[in-house]
Amino acid sequence: MILLIILGIILVVTGITLKDNANPLSKFSGSIRIVGFLVIALGVFSSMFKQIDAGKVGVKSLYGNVQPDVLESGLHVINPLLDITIFDTQTQNYTMSAVHSEGAQEGDDAIRVLSNDGLEVVIDLTVLYRVLPGDAPKILKGIGENYIDKIVRPITRTRIRDNAVYYDAVALYSTKRNEFQQRIFKSIEDDFKKRGLVLEQLLIRNINLPTSVKASIESKINAEQDAQKMQFVLQKEKQEAERKRVEAQGIADYQRIISVNLTDKQLQYEQIKAQKELAASPNTKIIFMGKNNGSVILSDK
Repeated sequence: MILLIILGIILVVTGITLKDNANPLSKFSGSIRIVGFLVIALGVFSSMFKQIDAGKVGVKSLYGNVQPDVLESGLHVINPLLDITIFDTQTQNYTMSAVHSEGAQEGDDAIRVLSNDGLEVVIDLTVLYRVLPGDAPKILKGIGENYIDKIVRPITRTRIRDNAVYYDAVALYSTKRNEFQQRIFKSIEDDFKKRGLVLEQLLIRNINLPTSVKASIESKINAEQDAQKMQFVLQKEKQEAERKRVEAQGIADYQRIISVNLTDKQLQYEQIKAQKELAASPNTKIIFMGKNNGSVILSDK
């Protein structure tokens, strides 16, 4: 659009120059001037219309003076002299990671902090944030378009370092991780809000401890698992011992009851019942009766 206006001005000046010179092209000076004015008009007309895409707002400034209102998404008719700066109001993310290909910056961009016990802890983090549409003029005037490097990155890294000193390295890695995340979220959220940004979510992706600390933690976990396993084995053995004790008590009670209540008449009765069952069998048997009604089976055919 500006290029069209400049091109039109050049054509108009060229036409005026050719008019006053004895040049074979002087007869076209009038046409050149007309084309120049048309190009200028087209450039001015085009500059009057500005389209703002969805999820973005436009901040107006005239000769460096930032205006307080913004252009919402859609097509607008504006002063051709206005300069429009586009701000993205959708959710954005900024990742700081030790993995070279994951972070917003090349190389190892993880945050290195000192814990309460003096150990260095490496934290991978992702910040989800967005620009408040109504505060976009304030951002342009007070910070500029590069608010990521001026606000998002330094504030996040500083607040994480400031809050990490309240926790031990092992606590950050395990029990206090959620508490630490909520604490830094609150402090970063307040700083962002003062500068026209909204912190939506803070994601601690990974916390890396020194190798020696990792080894001690793994050793402790293995010892705890072994202790739990041994406790399970002891509990199982106790249950098995209790089962055997109950079984032995049952056998002893059974034998005691039999020895008290079993008489000769009872034995004789049971013997008669057994002989009757043998007699009812379809197979042929020879039974010799001895004294005291004792019997011996010699053959079953």
